[in-house]
Amino acid sequence: MRLIVSGGGTGGHIFPAISIANAVKQRRPDTEILFVGALGRMEMQRVPAAGYKIVGLPVQGFDRKHLLKNIKVLWNLYKSKRMAKKIVKEFKPDAAVGVGGYASGPMLDECCAAGVPCLIQEQNSYAGVTNKLLAKKVRKICVAYEGMERFFPEDKILLTGNPVRQNIIESEITKEEALKAFGLDADKKTILIVGGSLGARTLNESVLQHLEDIKDSGVQIVWQTGKYYSEMIAAEKAKAVAAGCWPENLHETDFISDMAAAYKAADLVISRAGASSISEFCLIGKPVILVPSPNVAEDHQTKNAMALVDKDAAIYVKDSEAAEKVISVAVETVKDDALLKSLHENILKLALPDSADIIADMVLKLA
Repeated sequence: MRLIVSGGGTGGHIFPAISIANAVKQRRPDTEILFVGALGRMEMQRVPAAGYKIVGLPVQGFDRKHLLKNIKVLWNLYKSKRMAKKIVKEFKPDAAVGVGGYASGPMLDECCAAGVPCLIQEQNSYAGVTNKLLAKKVRKICVAYEGMERFFPEDKILLTGNPVRQNIIESEITKEEALKAFGLDADKKTILIVGGSLGARTLNESVLQHLEDIKDSGVQIVWQTGKYYSEMIAAEKAKAVAAGCWPENLHETDFISDMAAAYKAADLVISRAGASSISEFCLIGKPVILVPSPNVAEDHQTKNAMALVDKDAAIYVKDSEAAEKVISVAVETVKDDALLKSLHENILKLALPDSADIIADMVLKLA
């Protein structure tokens, strides 16, 4: 069997794509899988690291602020469509999967035009532009949230949930081992702050503005600053240490490689509201405070967050208010055992396990 998997741009698109490919391989080890991504985007590194071949298209997003720049964007889209047509002709796929992101538009468009059965996977509660455009042409649409018929034809929708990083679900590390690995105190409550691999300015400012409060909180905090902000934060830390006001109970790192252990150590997480992260929190039943990023298309992170908040399965803090209040809300929450238990039970009810397996079975059926 020959399968094309296309899309990317962020970890939220790439992790599901790789999980689906792995699940297909598990069922049919003889499957030849070709990934198609966008040149210069994250998938061009992450996919080969996962052991798959990837081809890059020169496709880009439209620039809504500088309209003249879109002449180049349109030219690159034309080139991408020609390349995609050539890929279909030479690779001869039996099926194709699109996970959203720039590349999946031209690639799946050409696959559909050539009569290749296609499936798209929409991670968010608010459908992305590419997937909305492809919806009429594809055979199946796998979604993670209820109510997606307002974007897609109802007869094509399959509620599967989002495939997530397998190591997070399969990790057998105990809480004690996880706390030890991070050098943490087993007698203190632990808050984990994550803003994605590159970091989140709002979450980082929330910490830097409340060093004194953290020092006096009686809890411990593991803080992933993100690689993008690591130099700035190292400079801020040096100043705070020199002034004697850096909290000993604050453990910062630019990147956490073992997220399974970090989640296990934490009693509460503060996070952005990306679809993949939310799916992970649901599957492991992790109490979470969501601070949606306002810098995403259609404000879809707020919509993702509210799908949980409306079911009392997460706490919501608006990005514009986070610097002022997210630390105090987190400290208050982590000390309230009844609230943590209720958040844990409610978020667990929203988990949709085995997503990658269900999607892989559908891909095989289509092929």
